[in-house]
Amino acid sequence: MEVTFIGAAGTVTGSKTLITEGSTRILIDSGLFQGVKLYRLRNRMPLPVSPDSLDAVILTHAHIDHCGYLPKLVRDGFKGPVHCTAPTRDLCGILLPDSGHIQEEDAKYLNKKGLSRHKPAVPLYTEKDGKAALKHLEPHPFDEEWKVGPLSFRFKQAGHILGAATVMVGSQDGTLCVSGDLGRPDMPLMVEPDPFEGADWVLLESTYGDRLHADIDPVKELAAVVVPTLGRGGILMIPSFAVGRAQAILYCIHRIFKENMTPRVPMYIDSPMATDVTELYYKYPDFHRLEQNEVENVCRQATFVNSVDESKRLNRRKGPFIIIASSGMMTGGRIMHHVKAHGGDPGNTICLAGYQAPGTRGADIAAGAKSVKVHREYIPINAEVVQLDSFSAHADQGEILQWLGTAGKKPERVFLNHGEPASSDALRRRIQETMDCRVRVVEYRDSVTLSPAERG
Repeated sequence: MEVTFIGAAGTVTGSKTLITEGSTRILIDSGLFQGVKLYRLRNRMPLPVSPDSLDAVILTHAHIDHCGYLPKLVRDGFKGPVHCTAPTRDLCGILLPDSGHIQEEDAKYLNKKGLSRHKPAVPLYTEKDGKAALKHLEPHPFDEEWKVGPLSFRFKQAGHILGAATVMVGSQDGTLCVSGDLGRPDMPLMVEPDPFEGADWVLLESTYGDRLHADIDPVKELAAVVVPTLGRGGILMIPSFAVGRAQAILYCIHRIFKENMTPRVPMYIDSPMATDVTELYYKYPDFHRLEQNEVENVCRQATFVNSVDESKRLNRRKGPFIIIASSGMMTGGRIMHHVKAHGGDPGNTICLAGYQAPGTRGADIAAGAKSVKVHREYIPINAEVVQLDSFSAHADQGEILQWLGTAGKKPERVFLNHGEPASSDALRRRIQETMDCRVRVVEYRDSVTLSPAERG
């Protein structure tokens, strides 16, 4: 079995792993590169494998950095099935057409304003392409085995977002575990990952491989931002991913109001996508911790903003109020219009609820930037900026090591992907120290052959 790393190698984005066994070719994840321009340019580069030669795609979960390249893959000739869990299928049904629509709108805006260096600016793919990709999705429950050629596959619960999975790949030579994005134990909404059951080889994420999350209740951490901001009549802007993060923040603010930490104020979820995603918490109660009545109570407290006109009215509104809007790293979306309108006021707050990848506006603001560039225009950032740690949906170094140790028997080799170089290398050293097994940080377009001889 040959494994080639064509994404999420040396970075946390663009997840794609090619598995070849004889004439069978499988792509695990089909994610978009985001953030630094060097990586974004890879979205338009040909893959090292022809899309029409792939037998199947397997999605670990529905975040755009894991599924967002799928419409282009299908448009470029992929014709096979895309295996995933049922929630991942439904989330892709929301995310992929929306991703295409956003790219079309961005290209249209750049062409209208003459802001693109390309004449004309062309979207990577369209809303129509996003919808076409959905026809290939085939859902599987956790622990059900299916085969593609000589390889067998099973999903295990990863606990990262609704439907997120770890993939167990079986061949005649051994078993490869592809972790996907590992969730954390004891999170407010998501169930924890299934214990690692053991494998000969592991391809393991390392997003937080060099740090430990603060031991703090996310409700209390968020309250320390919400209470003073609203107390001074300010506007709290929370950039958030529509999948998982927005719902966790909504739940914690519900707790803050319910426990009378601060008087209730209007709260707006300005993301049509987040609105649709939240509905899936009703549909899939076994994939999260909330009871159905809790889901209803959490959702009732917020106004879900769908139309552009409603969104624009928020830019003229005075505080105090709360806005939760996409995107989580401020790479685009409606949050940028709100920050443009309200980010210059020092009485307001921008709350970054989680990891901000290098090259994103979120990372620049977290580092103290006093202005950020939006469509070639610099907008001032005078608002208070706070970055929270407790909302991360990724396991930290200790949680990864704990998960990896649950099998009892150590794997023959561990390959680390989905991490910045410092994070991956720190985790490499810790695994070698604690488990005494061979660990390698993968590089872009690197290949390894997994066989009994290699294990020896």
